[in-house]
Amino acid sequence: MDVRIGSVLAATVALFVVGAVWYMPVFGTLWGKIHDFDKRTKAEQAVMQKSMLPWLIVQFLLGGVTAYFLAFFISLLPEQSVYSVAFWLWLGFNVPTQASAVIFGGTAPQWMATKIAIMTGGSLVGLLVAAWVVQIMG
Repeated sequence: MDVRIGSVLAATVALFVVGAVWYMPVFGTLWGKIHDFDKRTKAEQAVMQKSMLPWLIVQFLLGGVTAYFLAFFISLLPEQSVYSVAFWLWLGFNVPTQASAVIFGGTAPQWMATKIAIMTGGSLVGLLVAAWVVQIMG
């Protein structure tokens, strides 16, 4: 097993950046609508945004866990494409977990399919980018 910490750290940053782009400029408006953020006053929105820092730190750390295990599985399966490893991990673990979180997490029924698509799409892009980073830094 050859997991390089430098590649894990770089993949962690990549996952975080992909998530930031995915949930802000790409799907931010729709994500806000799904969560009724657009119905809140500007003052309420500002308070909510300021309270996000601890959760962003948690998300960054969780991205590190994801990056480590992605690198770990890539090292265990050297005959496989890094993108294949990322895809199958995504399909086997991320998609079911995220879909269940949406289905049983209080999401309004009219938003379930959209939210699942946004969440699983973001994780697929993130994992593929992270796999690329692990590969080029390997």
